[in-house]
Amino acid sequence: MQAFNTDQAAGIRRLSDTRPIRVFAVASGKGGVGKTNVAVNLGVALALRGRQTALLDADMGLANVDILLGLQPRYNLSHVISGQRSLDEILVEGPAGIKIVPAASGLQQMAELSSMEQAGLIRAFSELQVPLEVLIVDTAAGISGTVVNFARACQEIVVVVCDEPTSLTDAYAFIKLLNRDYGIYHFQILCNQMRSDAQGRELFAKLCRVTERYLDVSLHYFGAVPYDDKVRQAVQLQRPVVTAFPASPAARAIEKLADKVEQWPVQDTPSGQLAFFFERMIQYAVEGAA
Repeated sequence: MQAFNTDQAAGIRRLSDTRPIRVFAVASGKGGVGKTNVAVNLGVALALRGRQTALLDADMGLANVDILLGLQPRYNLSHVISGQRSLDEILVEGPAGIKIVPAASGLQQMAELSSMEQAGLIRAFSELQVPLEVLIVDTAAGISGTVVNFARACQEIVVVVCDEPTSLTDAYAFIKLLNRDYGIYHFQILCNQMRSDAQGRELFAKLCRVTERYLDVSLHYFGAVPYDDKVRQAVQLQRPVVTAFPASPAARAIEKLADKVEQWPVQDTPSGQLAFFFERMIQYAVEGAA
C-alpha cells in the first residue's frame, strides 16, 4: 500500500476554497433508531433557512438517503474515485435545494486507495463548485472502522438514541470507543421517538450517569424528537416530514435542532474547510490499516 502523501494533500488544501463550513456526523450505536431520518430532515430544515447544505450518505452497506427522498442517483462517489465524474456531476438535488452526495461501496476500501486516488478524492472536494455552509455525514450504524473514521474527521458528532436498552448500550459502546481509543470527549446526544422532552432528558441523564462513572467525556443534550405518526406517513410519501407536515410535532422539534446547529461556532481554521475533512478521513483510514 502506498503511503498517504501528506505534502501533496496539504498543497491541495492550500489551493482550496478557504470558506469555513460546519461538518458534523449523525451516528448511532445500533440501527433502527431513526438516524438517517433525523439526518435528512435536519439537513432539509437547514436548507429551508437558506443554508447551503449537503448530506453525505456514508452508510456504504445500507445506503437509503436516496430512498427516503425518492431520488434515483445515476452516479456516486465511486465514479469520483475512478475519475469518471467530478463531485459536482454526482450531486443530486433534493427538497429545498439540499445537495445529496450518494454513497459508494468503494469507500469501504478507502485505506486501500493509492495515494493518487486519495489525492484525487481530496481534490474533488476542494474543487467543488457548489458553495457549502453545512455538510452532514450520515454514517452507518455501529462501530465499524469506516464509521469511526468518518466520525473522527467531523467537527461535531451527534449520537442518536431511543429508549431501548440495546440503543443505550450500543451508544455507550460507540462513545467509549471514540473516547478511549481516539481521545474524543465531546458528543451531542439526540433522543429520538420520545413521548415528551421530559422523557428525552431522562434518557439523556441515564446515559450521562454511566459515562460519568467510567469515561472522561462531555455529553451535551442536543434535543428530543417525539414519536409522531406523521414521520411514518412522510417516509411512505418519500418526503421529509419538515416539508410534508411542517406543523407536526416532529417537524417542530427538528426546527429546534436546526436552531442549535446554527448556534454552533464555525471553525475559521484549516480544520473548518471541506477538503481538510476528507484529508483527515483518508489519513485515519490509512493509519488504521497500517
